[in-house]
Amino acid sequence: MTEEKNYNPGATADDEIDLIQMAKTLWEGRKTIIKTVAIFAVLGLLVALFSAKQYTAATTMVPQGAGGQSKLGGLSGLAAMAGFNLNIGSNSDITPAVYPQIISSVPFQLELMKTKLTFKGIDHPVSLFDYYTEYDKPNPLIKYTIGLPGVILKAIKGKPEDGTSSGNNGPIRLTNGQRKVQKKLADLVSIDYNDKDGYVTLTCNMPEALPAAQLAEHTQKMLQQYITDFKVKKAKANLEFVQQRYDETKKQFEKAQNELARFRDRNKNVATAMAQTELERLNSNYNLLSSVYTELAKQLEQAKIQVKEDTPVFTIIEPVSVPLEKSKPNRPMILIIWIFLGGIIGTGVVFGREYLQQFKERWNSTDEDETENIES
Repeated sequence: MTEEKNYNPGATADDEIDLIQMAKTLWEGRKTIIKTVAIFAVLGLLVALFSAKQYTAATTMVPQGAGGQSKLGGLSGLAAMAGFNLNIGSNSDITPAVYPQIISSVPFQLELMKTKLTFKGIDHPVSLFDYYTEYDKPNPLIKYTIGLPGVILKAIKGKPEDGTSSGNNGPIRLTNGQRKVQKKLADLVSIDYNDKDGYVTLTCNMPEALPAAQLAEHTQKMLQQYITDFKVKKAKANLEFVQQRYDETKKQFEKAQNELARFRDRNKNVATAMAQTELERLNSNYNLLSSVYTELAKQLEQAKIQVKEDTPVFTIIEPVSVPLEKSKPNRPMILIIWIFLGGIIGTGVVFGREYLQQFKERWNSTDEDETENIES
């Protein structure tokens, strides 16, 4: 039994005609495509030349837990692979997965805005906030080409209401300048946590190499200090309490010690019952305070040790270094993208014009047919 294959030569011919027609349309509109590509190439060249330079500084570190958490870390990892959570360690610990939320928090960013940086052309260090509110001005070409939609949108919305930065009381209200720099920080500072290998990479971008390294180094120190303060907060509070009680008891103990010594000096040859009773009372008070003082001294040393044990350790794998080459802009890639975009738009214009012409012809032919039918 043989199978007969259906062969439709008309469909193949139509496909060939369509491809030939498309090629013919492109050839006839080649001047339009070339002009469009040339215009976009010039725009891409201008954007590539006038785009602001950007330098990237990065640092890599491995956060290590304190105390028993580090000892049982391997067991916890094996349990996690098996699908179990041993819940080892304190629930109040800050995991590296939370670091991005820390650097994007308003208090952290407000503190980061105070970072002093050194820029070329400025004879003194300026804060990050002052640089982006007073010294940094956008390129007019970029502002009114790529940034034109943002300019229009800003004009439509109008100037936002200016707030005032509050202190420790009440919610935080940002000023217009702080809000502007806060949005900028989202592009300047980023952090990535590799949960597989357990390291954290902090990246900072700035228009100059030295400020990029300075910002990365300061952000790293701020992040470490923030995490350290959070983890040792309870231990430090206990240390402060024990230290206060120790200082108070020390004064009382020294006072009781001096009173006992003075009484003995005044009553060396006195053997009355009243003197003996007073001596016993002073001895009892001295012994009690001595015991409390000794115990608090032990607790004070234990509290100091606990603070050190709770202090997290950050192992710096790759320290911050001043970048030698800029990371952006990639001028060849920008030019290629603009040329490619010009080719797509030019091709779309050619086919769109062809489609409109065919649509008009069909519209006119339909009107002529209706007119002939009415006349007949």
